[in-house]
Amino acid sequence: MFAYPGGRPVLDGVDLEVAPGRVTALLGPNGAGKSTLFRVLAGLLAPSAGRVTLGGRALGVIPARERARQLALVLDPPALSFAWTAFELVLMGRAPHLSGGRFESADDRAHALRSLEAVDAAHLADRVYPTLSAGERQRVLIARALCQDTPVVLMDEPTSHLDPAHALRLAGLLRELAGQGRAVACVLHDLALAARTADEVVLLSGQRVFAAGPPRAVLTSDNLRAVYGVTARWVDGDPAALVVDGLAPAGPARQ
Repeated sequence: MFAYPGGRPVLDGVDLEVAPGRVTALLGPNGAGKSTLFRVLAGLLAPSAGRVTLGGRALGVIPARERARQLALVLDPPALSFAWTAFELVLMGRAPHLSGGRFESADDRAHALRSLEAVDAAHLADRVYPTLSAGERQRVLIARALCQDTPVVLMDEPTSHLDPAHALRLAGLLRELAGQGRAVACVLHDLALAARTADEVVLLSGQRVFAAGPPRAVLTSDNLRAVYGVTARWVDGDPAALVVDGLAPAGPARQ
């Protein structure tokens, strides 16, 4: 459970595992608690009741540097005013792995460049971060998380500023990370992208888990009508294709 001081719970009764080798998508309408759940999972907010563990240890007791070697975060692109280049920002992902005053090696720098290439941003390497568009910033921050090279990767709305081509490229990248045995979780609004990308879907409504499981079991027409007030259908012949047709006819209030 999580509640802000003096307020009602904004998350309650949530129990989930972000498993290695799988992509978990956190879905739900505005105000359902997705980003709050993400921040609790990431250790940015402490649960009011219950606990979050990483590798069997309580997340809150793991030292920051050690945690950063295990867990990479992608948040909404900040409006930084520092004159760092995209490459320098991505290279910061290697910081948790440096110790004893060691500076970045040639291997670290090569890792940073490969990370930029993975998100189609190598051509942005020498650009100063504040001059980038929102979508370019988002790709650079995803590259920094890749450069961090952690077994767990958490992303909050990583496609929010991406054009369709880069969103699809990111979907493939998430599958690739899971294929490497990493545990991947992301907050998404794009139901079709979640259906095509995720192994596990956690659908939130009213600050609780409404349904959880494989995409086809969770993203049913009844569930999407109840939670989002939309009509949707799976495409015959394509096990991963979900189409949202439009708003559902007026009926009982959404849960």
